[in-house]
Amino acid sequence: MKRIMKVVSQGEPFAVQSQKAEGGQVTKCNIVLQEPGGKYENSYVATMLGQLATCRFYAGELVYAVLRFQAREYNGQMYQDILAVDLIKIKD
Repeated sequence: MKRIMKVVSQGEPFAVQSQKAEGGQVTKCNIVLQEPGGKYENSYVATMLGQLATCRFYAGELVYAVLRFQAREYNGQMYQDILAVDLIKIKD
């Protein structure tokens, strides 16, 4: 999904173990994004990984967001993952 969204909040980045990353760790953080139009519009909690997780976005900023949605099964339960593939701040 590609669209303009508003940043609601962003957590602090932290390191997690990863078999795919060089050095066995990758930086990760979560960001809450909301579709424009008001406080009742759809909102999403997305995971930012690697270099993107070190970027800082602030509440109220508009971004062009590229999100990837995936469903996965773990221990018989289904989970929805949302990955922020790219976030580009839109200038004021």
